[in-house]
Amino acid sequence: MRLRVHGPPGLPLVLYLPGIHGDWTLVGGLRDALAGRVRFAEFTYPRTTDWSLGDYACAIESLLLQAGEVEGWVLAESFGSQVAWPFCAHSLRFQPRGLILAGGFGRYPMPTLARLGLQVGPRLPLCWLLDLLRVYGWVARWRFRGAPARRDDIREFIARRTSADRDAAVHRLRLIVTNDPAPLAGGLVLPVHYLTGFLDPVVPWPWVPGWLRKHCRGFRGWRMIWGADHNVLGSGSKASADVILGWVRGSVLVT
Repeated sequence: MRLRVHGPPGLPLVLYLPGIHGDWTLVGGLRDALAGRVRFAEFTYPRTTDWSLGDYACAIESLLLQAGEVEGWVLAESFGSQVAWPFCAHSLRFQPRGLILAGGFGRYPMPTLARLGLQVGPRLPLCWLLDLLRVYGWVARWRFRGAPARRDDIREFIARRTSADRDAAVHRLRLIVTNDPAPLAGGLVLPVHYLTGFLDPVVPWPWVPGWLRKHCRGFRGWRMIWGADHNVLGSGSKASADVILGWVRGSVLVT
């Protein structure tokens, strides 16, 4: 587990929990859009194949406390939402002030698709995966042709994909399949928000708000970024930053 923090003390802290890829390589656009307005903490997960979601949550809290961070908003992307539920429910010394699910979810709405991923993932040759990512990288470099820093992020994202990284991602997918966070969500009194892109085949947005309304006491509402996809923080970084800032500055605790 690695942590790095951007921005001066005194600003509201937003801590980013990455998705199943497990690192900060896809969040650079949002980080830049929030610069000077929040203190931004971002994590890279270890390539472990035996941690539980609780293990992730404990390691995150430990690193935050070592860095002197004691409260802030949790911005959980996709798989990061599954880590966020136990983190927000069980943190002992760090005080979460609110939770934003960015392409995140409660219980995963398409378990059959996830189980298919568990069958295919371990058997997918790494060279095939890298070929697919190179195509993604080519499209992304064209898309971010006016932003050299984002092209560098994409190169780092592809370079970090190894066989150990693939195995860790498969393990995280297994954690998603077996997890039901409803008991934890039901006990949270934090403000909880959901942010999604319109084009999201990974976590289809029609299923998520209903689950949150039913199971999450602190759910406040949701916003869609029309031009964004599952990676809403990257594909709609500026719009996402504005929405996130509005929630961070405007929400109060549910009593």
